[in-house]
Amino acid sequence: MSGIYTRTGDNKTTAVYDPKLQNINRVDKDSIIVEAIGAVDELNSYLGVVRSLLKDKKISENVRFIQIKLFEVGAILSGASAEFSSESTKKIENVIDQIDDSLPPLKNFLLSEGSSAAVNLMYARALARRAERRVVSASRHIVVSKEVLSFLNRISDCLFVFFRKVNNDSGFTPDLWYKDKK
Repeated sequence: MSGIYTRTGDNKTTAVYDPKLQNINRVDKDSIIVEAIGAVDELNSYLGVVRSLLKDKKISENVRFIQIKLFEVGAILSGASAEFSSESTKKIENVIDQIDDSLPPLKNFLLSEGSSAAVNLMYARALARRAERRVVSASRHIVVSKEVLSFLNRISDCLFVFFRKVNNDSGFTPDLWYKDKK
């Protein structure tokens, strides 16, 4: 038998660590906790796609930082007894502020368009919002620190400013969305 599969998940359950009981529990694969872990994993995986498209080395390094931190979040959601530092959120906020200050002011929603890297950043932003929603739902059943929730909330903002910067640097200006006036 290969070391990659165990067959223990064939019965519609998976293992997560329960810190309260200090043991491994089997939970349904569609439980909200597994949904949260999966949404964080999906975002993390997609950020790898985004990085493969990025030309801006600094943005790529920041996306990699987010990926590393998402692995930590996934481990915490899986029951690892690890602390998540608010310094990670502060770092992301500094990046957001620096980039946002360098861009023209924005007063409207933007359509998701532009380069492949830019539109994939916008898709990753939507995945970040979904991951955040799933983790908030899971936080009703497991302890999720304020630091983790704040970090997840900032990711989508960060990916949005990356979208704007990538488009701005390429000379592309996405269309603004205006509510139809009837």
